[in-house]
Amino acid sequence: MTWSKKVGIMLAVSVGGALCLVGVGAVFCAATLRVPRRMGAPPRNAADVDVIAKDNVRLKGWWLQPGAPNGNCVMVLHGIADSRSGSVGFAPMFLAQGYAVLVPDSRAHGESGGALVTYGLLERYDVLVWAHWMKSEGCHKVYGLGESLGASVLIQAAALEPIFTAIVAECPYADLREIAEYRMWQVASSLRFLAAPFAKAVVASGMLYANLVEWLDFRQVSPLKSIAITSTPTLLIHGLEDSRTPPSQSQKLAAANTGNPLWLVPEANHAGASAVAPEEFNRRVSNWFAGH
Repeated sequence: MTWSKKVGIMLAVSVGGALCLVGVGAVFCAATLRVPRRMGAPPRNAADVDVIAKDNVRLKGWWLQPGAPNGNCVMVLHGIADSRSGSVGFAPMFLAQGYAVLVPDSRAHGESGGALVTYGLLERYDVLVWAHWMKSEGCHKVYGLGESLGASVLIQAAALEPIFTAIVAECPYADLREIAEYRMWQVASSLRFLAAPFAKAVVASGMLYANLVEWLDFRQVSPLKSIAITSTPTLLIHGLEDSRTPPSQSQKLAAANTGNPLWLVPEANHAGASAVAPEEFNRRVSNWFAGH
């Protein structure tokens, strides 16, 4: 085989490999931007409410009123591929303390409009629209509880405008690229030493696809940068057995703003603190809001 043929084969293999990675990245990106919608029946005494987002998408939620209101309100945000039916389970805890509770469907989830999940690029503004709606309903103070993606979105929203008196973020990611690479590495772990570079290449390709095709610049999604500049008191909670988003993500967030406490929960998996330690979860969250 001549030298020129060897070069041609090597070039063809390199181009083919690059195209393959681009294709895998595009599939990965498309799958993470569009998730199955989960629906659920409203709880008794919940009112259907809606607002219009900045990009004219209609967002839906449930609004629950306590029997003995204290004048303050809590917004509860769900995680990826979930809906308000998954987060409404936190409502009784707050209603019993006199808080009105809003549980919205995030965009591209449940009954809310929007075709794509944007991991905070648009959702952080959606949260502010909801918070202002809550103020218009007479809420003196607005608090927030976010789980997983909802936690990361809540941190980003709080950095844009100090409308929340205090927030709680359970199992947030600190950096979108980093957590995407981590989860892709989990999928590709059978590749052994190639898993890490493969994950980095696929995520880089996916983020490029999102930018060029969907006009989404995910380099702007950084709860880590957001929490470093926010003045909103933030209680971080993370399960030590979290296999989806490692506790190191919340540890980085806590280190970026040392005024924010971090509760690491033994034996709790992803967003599982309230199931593993329900009484302590109730006490810590309740005291955090009451103290602000």
